[in-house]
Amino acid sequence: MKPIAILRFASAEGPGYLAMFLDQHAMPWKLIRIDEGEPIPGQAEEYLGLVLMGGPMSANDPLPWIPDVMSLVRDAFAGNVPLLGHCLGAQLIAKALGGTVFRNPQREIGWGRVQVADNALARRWFGDIQSFDAFHWHGESFSLPVGASPILSSPHCLNQGFVMDQHLALQCHLEMTAAMIVAWAEIGLLDLAENTGTTSVQPAAQMQVQSAEKLPKLHHVSAQLYRHWLQGLKTQSFS
Repeated sequence: MKPIAILRFASAEGPGYLAMFLDQHAMPWKLIRIDEGEPIPGQAEEYLGLVLMGGPMSANDPLPWIPDVMSLVRDAFAGNVPLLGHCLGAQLIAKALGGTVFRNPQREIGWGRVQVADNALARRWFGDIQSFDAFHWHGESFSLPVGASPILSSPHCLNQGFVMDQHLALQCHLEMTAAMIVAWAEIGLLDLAENTGTTSVQPAAQMQVQSAEKLPKLHHVSAQLYRHWLQGLKTQSFS
């Protein structure tokens, strides 16, 4: 069976819970460390699916690998290879498919409520889940590509997610683990300090304390979405 390709753009922003979920369901996956200079695949058809993780850079930055990643995204879309994006990954998918990436009115960091859209596609992906606490760490957002359906929003960010057929892009982070939250809080000390007192930014201590309660519930949502995404892969091995 072909593996699922997971593109990592920063060492601290790996697949987290997604990797555990894929292992639990015996789904093969391959981590491609763009942050360490590993080559970007030339063709999406080499993989069952294509996952793009987060990162501190912008999809608008003049980084040498961004055009190649967006080309790979367009190749996957044209070849019906399911795409899954998290934060920066979602922004790269949106931009590659004709949307724009821009500064969000507010930075959004920490635990925050998101609302599932009231449409048939959102219900197909989320089931009976109507809202939940997601984890956030972003200062930019995206517009929807033509043909995309919005599925998620928050008070601080209109477009928290969209779907196009079997493709899923999420501005928020569903892949979090407790260790990742601790690491991000340490790496992002300056970011947090610069936004102290902002209603959309949570102090590090608070986000870590709330993780014990909120992570299991987040993983329930993550599993729902990841399971639905896997059903779009060209394999009969998952049910």
